[in-house]
Amino acid sequence: MATSKRSARSKRSNTNNGTRAASSAGPPRRRSKALWELRLYVAGMTPTSIRAFENLKKICEEHLHGLYSIQVIDLLERPMLAGGDQIIAVPTLVRRLPTPVKKIIGDLSNTERVLVGLDLRPAGGWH
Repeated sequence: MATSKRSARSKRSNTNNGTRAASSAGPPRRRSKALWELRLYVAGMTPTSIRAFENLKKICEEHLHGLYSIQVIDLLERPMLAGGDQIIAVPTLVRRLPTPVKKIIGDLSNTERVLVGLDLRPAGGWH
């Protein structure tokens, strides 16, 4: 999926020392449920990194209904941040909240796997 120059520029303009934050749009809501705090570790704005962010955003909009925040951390710009969450591959999604911490490696294109990994859907049983 191609990203226009405008949206790529928009993503770069939100850069703050190698991290970019994205969250659901709209006025602040009263939190009746836990806020999902997600970090997506990438290595530059590669097609895989962009695809991972787009897939994550779509999943969050469909399943978390505005109760999430996404922080994109570019390890090319801030490599020292990889140690805190023990990142060994990119892209990696880290669910910081709700606890326990969960990690998913890859471009997040397998929606079912991501939903199970985030505990949004139970894993399929053995038949």
